[in-house]
Amino acid sequence: MIMPFSILLVDDHKIMRDGIKAILRGSEEFRVMGEAESGLEAIHICKKQQPHIVLMDLALPGTNGIETTTHLMRLYPGIKIIMLSMYDDEHSVIGAIRSGARAFVVKNASASDLVDALRTVANGGSYLSPKVSDRLVNRVRNGAPEGLNDSGNGLEALAPREHQVLRLIAEGRTSKEIAVQLHIGVETVRSYRKTLMRKLDINNVAELTLLALACGITHFPMPQSNEKTTERREFQHCHAGEAK
Repeated sequence: MIMPFSILLVDDHKIMRDGIKAILRGSEEFRVMGEAESGLEAIHICKKQQPHIVLMDLALPGTNGIETTTHLMRLYPGIKIIMLSMYDDEHSVIGAIRSGARAFVVKNASASDLVDALRTVANGGSYLSPKVSDRLVNRVRNGAPEGLNDSGNGLEALAPREHQVLRLIAEGRTSKEIAVQLHIGVETVRSYRKTLMRKLDINNVAELTLLALACGITHFPMPQSNEKTTERREFQHCHAGEAK
């Protein structure tokens, strides 16, 4: 029997947590293992139980969602965090991604959008609510979003193969999957990953993903195959920014 992914809900509004639990009730893929009303409580629970995925409210009292995510990523680089927010402004989205969140979902999204985000992140990908994706793409057409470090010039300097690797990373492909698709070695893929981060002045895969989306290299939500949704990825301590 395949064990469901464990989910920690972090939101100071009980009605929001109850709503998410109602959406996931009866799911064979996801199980809510705990709830927290603050960032500090979330950190305490993660130290004890280590959930696979954290659904994190951005506007938490005291230590906010971005600060909490940054702290959790330092402690457990392998944890997957989905940021939830009432707001979809660039500052909030980029701040969440830079903190290490693998997804950004607006709170007025549909139940299916939330489940899509959970499935995508559980399988190693990244996800932005369609409304957020559209806003960023439109913003890029009129100039790069604030905080992307003049990434347009960096992209122009990339070789064709580097563009390919960037797109596949943003689509949530593992180093092994990229190696097979491009007929190169896994270590070569990892070398490309490091080179991309250096050239683009980016620190992790989440930021690479946001850049790829914002510049139209890829789009979200990315479809996941039925085979991948059955994979159970154990919580693990891996190097920050390094995918499996």
